[in-house]
Amino acid sequence: MTRNRPGRFRIARWGALLSAAALIAAGCDGGSAGEAAPAAAQWPPVSGRGSCAVDKQENVPAAMRDGVVLRADVYRPRTAEQVPVILMRTQYGKAEAQIQPFRYQSPDWFASQCYLVVVQDIRGQGASAGTFTEFGNDLDDGYDSVEWAAGLAGSNGKVGMYGSSYVGATQWLAAVGAPPHLTTIVPANTSSDYYDGWNYEGGAFRLGFVEPWAMGTIAASSALNRGDTGTAKQLRSDVANYTRWLGFRPYQQFPPMHPENPAVAPWYFDWLRHATRDDYWKQWSIRDRYAQVKVPVLDMEGWYDAFLAGGVENFTGMVANGGTPEARANQRLVIGPWDHVGWGRTGSGIGTPMMTAAGAAGDSPVNELMLAWFDQFLKGKGGNVSGHPIVDYFLMGANRWKSATAWPLPDTRWTTYYLSGVGGNGIQGRAGHLGTDAPKDPQPPDIYDYDPANPVPSAGGHSCCGAGTGPQGPVDQFVVEQRADVLTYTTDPMTVDTEITGPIQLKLWASSTAPDTDFTAKLVALAPDGSTMNLNNGIIRAAFRDSLEHPSPIEPGRAYEYKIAIWPTSYLVKAGYRIRVEVSSSDFPQYAPNPNTGEPFGLSANSQLATQTVYHDAEHPSALVLPVIPGSDTGSTRFPVGH
Repeated sequence: MTRNRPGRFRIARWGALLSAAALIAAGCDGGSAGEAAPAAAQWPPVSGRGSCAVDKQENVPAAMRDGVVLRADVYRPRTAEQVPVILMRTQYGKAEAQIQPFRYQSPDWFASQCYLVVVQDIRGQGASAGTFTEFGNDLDDGYDSVEWAAGLAGSNGKVGMYGSSYVGATQWLAAVGAPPHLTTIVPANTSSDYYDGWNYEGGAFRLGFVEPWAMGTIAASSALNRGDTGTAKQLRSDVANYTRWLGFRPYQQFPPMHPENPAVAPWYFDWLRHATRDDYWKQWSIRDRYAQVKVPVLDMEGWYDAFLAGGVENFTGMVANGGTPEARANQRLVIGPWDHVGWGRTGSGIGTPMMTAAGAAGDSPVNELMLAWFDQFLKGKGGNVSGHPIVDYFLMGANRWKSATAWPLPDTRWTTYYLSGVGGNGIQGRAGHLGTDAPKDPQPPDIYDYDPANPVPSAGGHSCCGAGTGPQGPVDQFVVEQRADVLTYTTDPMTVDTEITGPIQLKLWASSTAPDTDFTAKLVALAPDGSTMNLNNGIIRAAFRDSLEHPSPIEPGRAYEYKIAIWPTSYLVKAGYRIRVEVSSSDFPQYAPNPNTGEPFGLSANSQLATQTVYHDAEHPSALVLPVIPGSDTGSTRFPVGH
């Protein structure tokens, strides 16, 4: 039965779910709302400064090709030599320079290494002129800003770029334009496509990240830029009560973003209107343009980051299709035990018990490695940080660093585990099994009801922006697994220590009574004492099963094979531990619940119950494909800066 909920509504049960789950707050790149920033005295450390004294110039103007003036702070080393430029283009405030929480060293610190450091506010943000729109101007403005920075007094003409999240996107978009003086980029925690793996995943809207982040950071700061202090104040107030808004429907009438006022956030409503990977998104996609990128790339990612899958794709895409032999050979990917802003470091107060247990071995090496990278590619010094494709990854469960020459790892043994048994009917009656033998005998399917008004609460995962307040990171799954609409399938205990590193896929045979619905999958490690930890997760919106560009409804009652991409992980499953996969149809608020109606996204508040059937028989062999890594290499507790 369809429940008609016209106009502006909130579901009371969702309020309870939001209180029970670890949920996202605002502040993607300056930390999360409710998450206190560490004291300035703690980070960044003053040790390791270079030999150059530094002078700072504020609000240095740069005219773009259309005459709009952007402004930057310039940190100039006192040296008679011409030096390379390190450029950051940010929408989060050039004075902040993404130092907190416990991330980058200060621009002054990098300038002391005898680099000319430039931190620029992008168009319509901070001190820069023009009208802000997410992604829209950063290809041309990035090109122009690189060439302007290369021409600054004291520059030797070589420019490198750095920064995390959207500041990584500004690097990729500049690199696509191939400005002649751009020599290398060092993006962190950023994606390959701004539809797939940024605003949407598997066709599902990434609600818990996008709404609070957009209203709490870029919408509010762009309002301040244009002098609209009233709207900025209202947005800050709304994001402080973000749980109130995550249940609001319909999305395209979202009040905090003022749909009636195109000056506030027209780009946000464009994201909702363009709910497929159409030409709106393709105009900025990086995955379609690797051949245009002609520079070495050092890419930093985290196992629980919001953009991990895209970061990995950027590495593999550049190795295969980068624009020059030098670019293809000089790609390096680093993946650590981090979420979006929790980069380790004792005392940061950000992260989960698992991340804390990693200790100093799990701290991000970004500053030391980035400096060595810039020394090699901008100054011609060193030369041991690249030269061939490199993947450095942190093996969780062992808390050690390992390295490889390709992704997926060259010696991966793809191992298929088939679903069988009874995966549902309440936790006490579950005996769902994962085994390497394909089903031969007939098996009854597992059936559950999915109610969009009572979605499964998020418990960890790969979202944004802080683990202390968001659905990201490793979290025990006990509470989630009590629900009747969460199926579980578990292996026998491992007889030997087994490394799982790489992308995972669940090939799920399922049907639904609805014309459209979602299916979710979560990979979980199960300890002998019964405690659990999510390793990563994925989702598919049924209409997008074959194409992100051209969705099509499903036939109610018909079984389809859904290939759910569970994002990559790296974990040592110790002897006695087991692996589990959870199957359900919602993960809220990480993803917007599918209303099961098949109506266009975001226009309606209607929803209906769906009965879901999961098959695991000879005709419908639902299976989990795991990347098992053989060998005796145990790795190192020290990150390998040089190779």
